[in-house]
Amino acid sequence: MGHFLHHHLPRIWASRKAIAWLLTPFSILYGIALLVRRQSYQWGLKKRHRLHVPVVVVGNVVAGGAGKTPVTLAIVAHLQAQGWHPGVISRGHGRRTHDTRPVDNDSHPADVGDEPLLIRQKTHVPVWVARLRADAGMGLLQAHPETDILVCDDGLQHWALARDVDICVMDDRGIGNGWLLPAGPLREPWPKPVDFLLHTGANQIPGGFQAHRQLADWAVDGQGRRVALNSLLDQPVDALAGLARPEGFFRLLRDKGLNLHETLALPDHFDFEAWTRRALTRPLLCTEKDAVKLWRHQAQALSVPLVLQIEPDFWSALDQRLLSLKPR
Repeated sequence: MGHFLHHHLPRIWASRKAIAWLLTPFSILYGIALLVRRQSYQWGLKKRHRLHVPVVVVGNVVAGGAGKTPVTLAIVAHLQAQGWHPGVISRGHGRRTHDTRPVDNDSHPADVGDEPLLIRQKTHVPVWVARLRADAGMGLLQAHPETDILVCDDGLQHWALARDVDICVMDDRGIGNGWLLPAGPLREPWPKPVDFLLHTGANQIPGGFQAHRQLADWAVDGQGRRVALNSLLDQPVDALAGLARPEGFFRLLRDKGLNLHETLALPDHFDFEAWTRRALTRPLLCTEKDAVKLWRHQAQALSVPLVLQIEPDFWSALDQRLLSLKPR
């Protein structure tokens, strides 16, 4: 199933060939259910929760990763530099718990989710997870009353939480064949009104802002030891990635000049609980999201940070938008 999701579905979603057409009846049913759910919030049949601080949602409209978490990290860092006191809320995708809870630096990733744990460890701002993002927000604000803005990692389709800024992240896949799930990659119809469209791919898109992704020049192991990537250029290395698009990480490693001997593409949010500790005959490189779980089993693995550079016009536009969003 994991192989099908990672290798075949993206190909199906890239065009409108026979297999995609066969799935269109299910897409129609999905679209009807989506419309009914969204209208129930717009008509007041379902309650939308409004928190007393501004809420910035970072999400996307296609299935699979487009770089939401790196964008969230960059926004939190920018807000801190601008004098805000941000907090982050998330559902905590893939966690084994269902309650509302804070994320600590030493939280188990299976309890809080790998992405919330990574955000907490890198930013040190308050991070809470809950099945309903509003519950996470209320818990965070009660525990940290100094917080004056919330960033929601994912949640563009979570209409139960009222938001003030919608940021949609896209990569080079765009909207694929333009069809709704499962015949296409869209979680909801596009175009839709959003405040900002941020493109994390290699190609510029009209009407949006550009973000450039590359890897840092160094990696770090589970003991905090840094290793310069150029010190690995003269030897073969292995790499693994538990992402929606693991080949993107492998490509970035090759762009650094690294010789990848073996690559292991794992399902997104792979928990490594069944991981068999391996004798490392070659350096093993992984993503930061994988490292928060893998280091519990393989502390020698080298995590390579992702560096996201967003064009200055985006930050100027975001700051201008936030000027009107003083805490209520």
